[in-house]
Amino acid sequence: MRGQVLGVDQRTGEGLVAGDDGRRYRFTPEDWAQRGEPAIGLHVDFEAEGDRALSVFAMPAAGGVAAARHPAPREPASDRNKIVAALLALFLGTLGIHRFYLGRTGSGVVMLVMTLTVVGMLVTGPWALIDAIRYLVMSNREFDARYARD
Repeated sequence: MRGQVLGVDQRTGEGLVAGDDGRRYRFTPEDWAQRGEPAIGLHVDFEAEGDRALSVFAMPAAGGVAAARHPAPREPASDRNKIVAALLALFLGTLGIHRFYLGRTGSGVVMLVMTLTVVGMLVTGPWALIDAIRYLVMSNREFDARYARD
C-alpha cells in the first residue's frame, strides 16, 4: 500500500502514515526498511497489518531521485524586538513596561504594583536588569519562539 508520513517522534523514531485507503498506520524504527530517517510529508510504500505499517520504504520521486523532503515547519516569528525589550527593561524596567511590551501582562502588573513601595523598588530594579541582560544574551530564534503572539 502507499501513503504519506504524517509525523515522526524525534526521540523514539515512531511515526504515523496516512494510507491511500484513508486509514492511519503506526510504524517503529524497526519497520523503516532503508537507510536514512523518515520525514514528514514523505511518500512511502508499506505493508499494512492491522493498524501497523511494516517494511516502510520511501517512494522515489520522478526521475529516480529520492523523494524530496518537506522542510520542517517554521517557528513563529515574533513581531517584537529583543533590543526594544532590553531598552525598555533598562530604562523603564522597574515599572514593568518591558513585560507589557512582551505580552506578559501578569508579571508587568506585579512589577508595577511592587514599584509603589521602596522595598518593591529594591526587588524590581535587579529583576528588570536581569531581564534586560537575558533578552540581549538570548538568541533571536529563542526570543521569537518565546515571545511570538499566539
